[in-house]
Amino acid sequence: MELGSPHFPFDNSYARDLPGFYVDWEGAKVPEPRIVLFNAPLARELGLDPEELNTPEGAEIFAGTRKPDGASPLAQVYAGHQFGGFSPQLGDGRALLIGEVIDTSGKRKDIQLKGSGPTPFSRGGDGKAVIGPVLREYIIGEAMHALGIPTTRALAAATTGETIFREGPKPGAVLTRIASSHLRVGTFQFFAARGETEKVRRLADYAIARHDPDLANAGDRYLGLLQRVTARQASLVARWVLVGFVHGVMNTDNTTISGETIDYGPCAFIDTYDPAAVFSSIDHGGRYAFGRQPMIAQWNLARLAEALLSLIDADDPDKAVESASGVLNKFPDLYRKAWLDGMRSKVGLKSEEEGDQKLFEQLLTTMHEQKVDYTMLFRSLGAAAIGETGSARSLFQELEPFDAWVSDWKERLARESAQPSELKSGMDRINPVYIPRNHKVEEALQAAETGDYNPARQLLEVLASPFDEKPEFQAYAGPAPSEFGPYRTFCGT
Repeated sequence: MELGSPHFPFDNSYARDLPGFYVDWEGAKVPEPRIVLFNAPLARELGLDPEELNTPEGAEIFAGTRKPDGASPLAQVYAGHQFGGFSPQLGDGRALLIGEVIDTSGKRKDIQLKGSGPTPFSRGGDGKAVIGPVLREYIIGEAMHALGIPTTRALAAATTGETIFREGPKPGAVLTRIASSHLRVGTFQFFAARGETEKVRRLADYAIARHDPDLANAGDRYLGLLQRVTARQASLVARWVLVGFVHGVMNTDNTTISGETIDYGPCAFIDTYDPAAVFSSIDHGGRYAFGRQPMIAQWNLARLAEALLSLIDADDPDKAVESASGVLNKFPDLYRKAWLDGMRSKVGLKSEEEGDQKLFEQLLTTMHEQKVDYTMLFRSLGAAAIGETGSARSLFQELEPFDAWVSDWKERLARESAQPSELKSGMDRINPVYIPRNHKVEEALQAAETGDYNPARQLLEVLASPFDEKPEFQAYAGPAPSEFGPYRTFCGT
């Protein structure tokens, strides 16, 4: 190890166990690497030394220009359905998995650079990233983590000293991303589409060893893997919907085996409740609209099932289809249960009753009809639970439908054993005050393009404690002003 070089205790299982599933590669040299955001608490969780990393030497590593000791940088190959069309080869066109570490809780984590230069999978692109998309992923990933939603996270954002052209000149940047793994549905699709069954088997065994080791010796372990991924995705997408998150590009190469949210490209959070909300500039048909996300998740899982069929039952294809279909057909119920459980928590219910779904849908319908802010309404219900309905009522133009709903809700709450103050505190722990409001995210990104990272740092501070209301952060709690206009997001590639 070079004198002064930051130390990473790498244990690179993907590079070691899966030759032929990647290309060895290294990041491009850049003229002026500089760390602009660094996640010291996450570094400590990873068993890394923040003081070693937040240095000029660390900046060279995070910009992709310096290979740390023990690293095995590689570009992973995968395929994917993108907006319904199959691309047989995608892969890490601008990303490198530099290695894996075992964190302080004993969990294996990938360390990946995103925007570190072209790879053999770049498909003609420059492999670079610019500061806006890098900070978007950093900010929203950390916000999702604070909201309790499984997600990749950001260890660092580094600028490179380059000017990259994306609809004009932009500062070049690299994101250091942390994930439980970067295995995707598309990783399985790549080898299945080529008829490389043995490689699909090796990949599935690796995924099981990494994410579901209790399945390793099960006779039906590949069907078990499909079951586990299905359950994780049902839970994940329900959590997205419960906080008003729109991923924006739910391609199969953005659907993880680990059940983590990955690739925050054209993502956004809804202000007013609208199942048809679409923010991505390239989602012209609304394929990945807010309310369609559960259906798309099931569709993506069907693609994983297809890739695993030869492993589920090699001797009887029809039986393999039947078994896989049985798993996929359970997805709607898994999602519905996760969503209902979450909605019960959001409105202060612990027990289950048959009419709960109708109660929730009545509220959401009224919110949709009156363009009510999703986050503000659910947060205000905590106060409404103790009789202070003013904040909630102020969000509605026509009060009669909401008042009727409150009457039904209070009748339902009366069958719970909790005291009003207990209800409020429980609801306030579930319903955030602060989400990454789109106008605040854009404000931070635009400032960063001019070299001002203070708005991004302030936003990260706010989002780190999303459930704790603070008067000094009031400007972060409301929707965009009317002059902000319709919001559109871009992939940032």
